[in-house]
Amino acid sequence: MARAPRLSPLLQEVRACRACAADLPHEPRPVVVAHPSSRVLIVGQAPGRRVHNTGVPWNDPSGDRLRGWLEMSRERFYDASLLAIVPMGLCFPGSGKSGDLPPRPICAPRWHGPLRQAMPEIRLTLLIGSYAQRYYLGDACGATMADTVRQWRDYLPTYFPLPHPSPRNQAWFKHHPWFEAEVLPALRERLRGILPPAAQPS
Repeated sequence: MARAPRLSPLLQEVRACRACAADLPHEPRPVVVAHPSSRVLIVGQAPGRRVHNTGVPWNDPSGDRLRGWLEMSRERFYDASLLAIVPMGLCFPGSGKSGDLPPRPICAPRWHGPLRQAMPEIRLTLLIGSYAQRYYLGDACGATMADTVRQWRDYLPTYFPLPHPSPRNQAWFKHHPWFEAEVLPALRERLRGILPPAAQPS
């Protein structure tokens, strides 16, 4: 069995990556959160402009909704010993006419494998959005995002697909009420079985 790479030097290498520098409208700033004892991995799309500016992943309205889905405080969400965050594209890809551009395709093939190998305690990976789902699930994806999310049981115990929590997806949430009624309670129950209980305020 191959020995897991040390995470600290790997993270230094990741954060120094400039592979896409010529294709980005700004200086690269890879945004990754990882720890050797991380138990849950969140794979989203790519950092947005606010995340690029702050260096804090999910530091935007999408992150607020995601934390609501997970029923987590900001403090617990950003505890790297619990949750790792490795998006499909590690840097903000820039903006297009209808929102942020797609994640750069070089990041996941280059970095996801080594990072996952360096986090041997990962027990569940949340695949947020179609880019993450297509990369990790491949032909097992449903015909639509709704199909993939609805058949979440098929991907356990390794993966749990979710729609992107962006405010732009408000119509999707409205037209698929089963997501909040059925999928989120199951996700929360799954997380309770994986993560230690949150400390109660004294």
